[in-house]
Amino acid sequence: MLDIKKIEAAINMISAEKKIPKEKLIEIIEAAIRTAYKKDYGYKDEKVNVHLNLESWEIEITVEKTLVREVQNPALEISFEELGDDAEWFQEGDTIELDMTDDVMGDNAEAFWRIASQAARQVIIQKIGDTEKEKIYDIFVGKEGTVVSMKVDLVEGWKVIFDYNGNQIILPKNEQVSRDTYSPWARFYVYIAEVSNTDGANPKVILSRKRAEIVPAIFSQYVPEVIDGIVVIDRVVRHPWVKTKMLVSTAYDEIDPVGTLIGQKWMRVKSVMEELSGEKIDIISNTNDIKEIIAKALTPAEVERVEIDEENGVANVFIKQEERAKAVGKGWVNVNLAADLVGYKISLQEID
Repeated sequence: MLDIKKIEAAINMISAEKKIPKEKLIEIIEAAIRTAYKKDYGYKDEKVNVHLNLESWEIEITVEKTLVREVQNPALEISFEELGDDAEWFQEGDTIELDMTDDVMGDNAEAFWRIASQAARQVIIQKIGDTEKEKIYDIFVGKEGTVVSMKVDLVEGWKVIFDYNGNQIILPKNEQVSRDTYSPWARFYVYIAEVSNTDGANPKVILSRKRAEIVPAIFSQYVPEVIDGIVVIDRVVRHPWVKTKMLVSTAYDEIDPVGTLIGQKWMRVKSVMEELSGEKIDIISNTNDIKEIIAKALTPAEVERVEIDEENGVANVFIKQEERAKAVGKGWVNVNLAADLVGYKISLQEID
């Protein structure tokens, strides 16, 4: 038997905790009852109406059918003979609303109400999830491409959940950096990689600690000249937790873009490196001299000279033998990042 008092209590609790309007929850429950009725008592295409009245603690279930002489579709039609004595009050073609409440309110209808309750619970859980996603979307819309400082709220295996003003949001595993120590109460700058709400899909917010774009976004927190557009970070390449390389420039002759990002006594760049768990950062001035840029991109190695093969897109870099390990870097990270930064394949040529 359906206990409407319990339903009312559940609706009030869910509505208060999850900020879902009571009317929406009632609609969900009515839809679940409608679906269960069609499955157990009626037809798939039957027109079933359900009205749940919490004030009177009553439920009404009716079925709409068209009055006909001869029934062709029992799901939608009823004959004069089936209607019985009441038929004299109607004409052929009239819509008859039949009260089916007593059929499903008896003591033998426990299975029906169990199915309806399970369906309603599943839809409500889904709706709660959708509501949470909509709330997170509303919080972060307009923040895409920026970083936000957040506190780690919970860590369960690979799952890292951040807290932002009382709202929980997951940092996906593929957007995490292994060198980061995600422990409760630890604070991180997190990059807002994507905020979308495409028609037909749930709102989506993707956080990242892994993407290269997080580096200039964090610099903007420490270097006002970046926010003001005085210094421009033109290109960034990154091997997460190992090294980042950046090309920077400025339109102002009196400004040193590299020195501006480094700061006095290296304070600015050190602050960013600390935010990235000690990741190294190479900052290179984006001049008109591509050979100079390539040479500096291979820091900390000292380069003797650079020759460009434009036809094959190759930069032949001449270095002394003792500089090769520095140019290559551990796991070839340094030379590969340099190549990505400048857009040339880099061929290291040893000289005496």
